Amino acid sequence: MTAKRELWILLAMFILPIALGTLFYFLNPKYFSENTVNYGELVQPIIATEKEDLIIDGNGSFEGIWTLAYVANSCGSPCNRAVKDMGTIRTLMNDEMRRIQTAVIIADGSKPAAVNGKVVSAVIASQTISQRLSVYSERAIFLIDPIGNIMMYYQPEGVDIKRVVKDLKRLLKYSRIG
Repeated sequence: MTAKRELWILLAMFILPIALGTLFYFLNPKYFSENTVNYGELVQPIIATEKEDLIIDGNGSFEGIWTLAYVANSCGSPCNRAVKDMGTIRTLMNDEMRRIQTAVIIADGSKPAAVNGKVVSAVIASQTISQRLSVYSERAIFLIDPIGNIMMYYQPEGVDIKRVVKDLKRLLKYSRIG
């Protein structure tokens, strides 16, 4: 009789946590989507880009490298400040800095004034990408993964550099691409 009791206790120890976790997931599905550890907002659904969607100046590319991209209609003083902030973020990444590049995607083709380091310039050529990005604030900073998916968004005003660095460090720690 004790052997059966021990078997049931052992089964309960393994099955009960799985059952309770599954029950919690289905009874409270928003808990896992609202309680994230990232500071940026995830782009839902992600915006997949193709090579022909963005016209890149020079020999730059968004493939194979993580990209912090500033997207706006024109490049003025907020653009210059955002490019400087993105350069600071890239520098603060230390050893991981070679896995990240900065880019400006400006609708009218203007470029930032003074840039320290390499900044890729691009123009949106696809109407669908332009429409999908218009949902977000103008002059926003997006994170583009090495496959070309626009996956994270940061509010344009008051970007907290420390929080962006924390997000990138966590992301690059678990990423095997780029």
